[in-house]
Amino acid sequence: MLEDMEEDASLIDRTLKKENVAFTRIRVDTRRDFTDALASFNPDIILSDHSLPQFNSIEALEICKQKKINIPFILVTGAVSEEFAVNCLKQGADDYILKVNLSRLPTAIQYAIRQREYENERMKKEEKLRQQNEELIKINNELDSFVYSISHNLRSPLSSVLGLVNIAKLDRQKNSETVDRYFQMIEGSILKLDKTLREILDYSQNIRTELEIAEVDLEKLIAGCFEQLKYLKGHGDIIKQVELQQDTPLYTDAHRLSIILNNLIANAIRYRDSSKNNPFLKITATVNPAYATITVYDNGIGIAPELLPRVFNMFFRATERSEGAGLGLYIAKEMIEKLKGTIIITSAHYQETSVTFTIPNKLLTV
Repeated sequence: MLEDMEEDASLIDRTLKKENVAFTRIRVDTRRDFTDALASFNPDIILSDHSLPQFNSIEALEICKQKKINIPFILVTGAVSEEFAVNCLKQGADDYILKVNLSRLPTAIQYAIRQREYENERMKKEEKLRQQNEELIKINNELDSFVYSISHNLRSPLSSVLGLVNIAKLDRQKNSETVDRYFQMIEGSILKLDKTLREILDYSQNIRTELEIAEVDLEKLIAGCFEQLKYLKGHGDIIKQVELQQDTPLYTDAHRLSIILNNLIANAIRYRDSSKNNPFLKITATVNPAYATITVYDNGIGIAPELLPRVFNMFFRATERSEGAGLGLYIAKEMIEKLKGTIIITSAHYQETSVTFTIPNKLLTV
């Protein structure tokens, strides 16, 4: 109650109790007390007199708007003009009751609360629909890009394989060394096609499958990533370091985390700088009960600053050395966001690259 007269507040109490309305109330009569009570008392409804010695109902309504407090506000005041009452309703008041006739107050309170609950529910549904529409627009835009780009990425290696097979047929009567070279080229095209298909599968599964939270042995998972990539060209040329600071278990989706690290580690190996004496890849990880922060750091060829804002885009290639579909970092970012995490990348051309991502540790929710 925003009311400066305890007698009037007691009169309201009697009216509500007479109609068996169960309530707890606090009375305030200054701007500061009103503002404090909104936070500490957390009211379901505000009953406000219009005019107080240092404050009025219009100012109180404005405070509610500023603080985005969406609860019913009923003006309970003395005689006012119809114009004033209409103005209060325009300002956001749900109803107005005259003190000389409080009989309608219980009904007005119940109606205002129900109406505001209905409005809140409607707003939640509208917000959910807005988010779904935004997601649908995003998916449609990505689908357009996906269809255009993937058709090229799939057709190109297939065309190469077909062409090489035809050449091999023509040259099969010649020396076997030439034919062997053709088959090596065919194998390279097939591996490129296989990588693109696996990335498409990872992307699809990330969208359609729910998280599977379990305890993750981070050291073992990183070792597994290195093992999977041991046949990648340049794997043996790069120095690998792993530093873990972990005093608590990590609970997350192991499959998604493995794909994220696989993509980041593979990039560090592929884009190593062979001209440097000590090409290295360093992984650091810190795990606490709330979060896990992992950084993949390398001294490879780096990324030009003007390209950094685009590296997480679908099908974007930051260097001519890229032989893939340009999906790796995009998929990593999508999976990190699925885990409710964040990722940032810093780099300089022909210097270092640092990719840091933070994901919640679900330890406290399992």
